[in-house]
Amino acid sequence: MNGQLLKLESVTVTFGGVVALSEVTFSLESSELLGLIGPNGAGKTTALRSITGVVTPQHGTVTVAGHDLSGLSIQARARLGLGFSQQLVRPFFNLSLLDNVALAAGHAITRSPRRALFARDRSRQRAQALELLERVGIADAAASAPAELPLGYLKRLEVARALALSPRLLLLDEPLAGLNQQEARRLADTLRELNGDGLSMLLIEHNLSEVMRICARLVVLDNGRKIAEGVPGEVMSRADVRRAYLGESYAQA
Repeated sequence: MNGQLLKLESVTVTFGGVVALSEVTFSLESSELLGLIGPNGAGKTTALRSITGVVTPQHGTVTVAGHDLSGLSIQARARLGLGFSQQLVRPFFNLSLLDNVALAAGHAITRSPRRALFARDRSRQRAQALELLERVGIADAAASAPAELPLGYLKRLEVARALALSPRLLLLDEPLAGLNQQEARRLADTLRELNGDGLSMLLIEHNLSEVMRICARLVVLDNGRKIAEGVPGEVMSRADVRRAYLGESYAQA
């Protein structure tokens, strides 16, 4: 670990009187792969959106490398090093995988999708894109259109596009959702390899077996509150965590 990279301090978010997050505090160290887990409706996505700037907390602060993100736009937060891989993959279906990633790489340089798309010389971005496709294991489909490929490839494409922005912190929203066991394990291995190369990650994921396998530390939310934090085995053995996931009878078993 090389110091604290991300911190949420007493973050509270309400929607029309409904409390989505209540006084949530946790941090992520540089080069850490932290799992943020919890049952449906726990507040995980709201926490992620508080980091990216889609949601504005009514109380509390979010800092990245000591920079308070309050009042910053989504684009300004990206320039501070936040990358985001979404659960729902929305590539440019009229472009190849290579060009999808090259466009993201160009956007990182020009800060304008239009200029990135129509730049005359994109050789550097295309070379970078090919490297990233190789890094996530789908270079064999570089020339293919997204519509021609299965979900496993598209999930990896989403990660490659996020990496094209050269993030210091990659936020991952359920990257394994919809994948079969073999595909999920392979993508989880890729994420662990990226983290091994030094990339910091915050992972939201319902596939608990893979989360426990690749994450060294977990934060658990339930009903908008943090209920547990620590190493996976200890966290998942807690009665309150089991109750949140499985119900009262299972927690007492």
